[in-house]
Amino acid sequence: MDKKQSEYLFILPALIGTFVFIIIPIFCSFALSFTDWDLLNEIKFVGFDNYKAILTQGGFLQILVNTFVYAISTTVFAVIIPLVTASALNTKIRGSEAFKAIYFLPFITPAVVIAIVWGWIFDPNIGAVNTLLRTHLTWLFDTRLAMPVLIFVSVWKLVGYNVVLFLTGFSTIDNSLYEAAKIDGAGAGDTFFKITLPLLKPTTYFVMLVTLISSFQVFDLIYVMTEGGPQDATNIIVYSVYKYAFEYFDVGKACALAYVLFIIIFILAVLQRKISKTDLI
Repeated sequence: MDKKQSEYLFILPALIGTFVFIIIPIFCSFALSFTDWDLLNEIKFVGFDNYKAILTQGGFLQILVNTFVYAISTTVFAVIIPLVTASALNTKIRGSEAFKAIYFLPFITPAVVIAIVWGWIFDPNIGAVNTLLRTHLTWLFDTRLAMPVLIFVSVWKLVGYNVVLFLTGFSTIDNSLYEAAKIDGAGAGDTFFKITLPLLKPTTYFVMLVTLISSFQVFDLIYVMTEGGPQDATNIIVYSVYKYAFEYFDVGKACALAYVLFIIIFILAVLQRKISKTDLI
């Protein structure tokens, strides 16, 4: 066996896993999106009926709006806050290494655990938030407050990971640029907006794209904390896919809705890519 064959042998398990668990399910789910199947009876081909039913159903607009509100809000806050935090940590403040570890802990904590703990914290009867604020708000049971709470928890979880990404971006910037700016009399604001942000453009784009995609795919926090309620106020596309497949046993509509989400994410990724080539990012 020559060197090239041995290299292929080493990557063969990964290729098999990718083919079996990713490629085949993609094609199968796409085919199922054109069928009517309840996991038990015979599969029936229905063409584009599933897509028409999903796009014309009464609650789809609310689910779509919820998805965009959650994803965009989470992305904005989970980019701005880590950027500012990483900028502060990059100044080598005392205890910066400890802060990095503390910020990263929420990201490596399982999302289900985070959802359970924050569910207790926002509990209307025994929750710490109502106790500290001396209020009696029903946070996760209020149609106006449930979504902001989910966005807050999601941002809290993502901040640490994005801080690490931004710190990696900061490490690629030559310190001589800052020294030259300081000599020229540039202030902290001018240095940040005219040197740091332009040079962090690739990192910012990557963080925004990853955060946006992950926000559109959130499931565990919503499943544990609100189950899409109250009154579908936190119901988003991914959770609706789960409900169609495992509550309504309508696999065809679940797959169709999943591909609607895929098209939305693909379009947003393309638009974000074009915007990143301009001076807006």
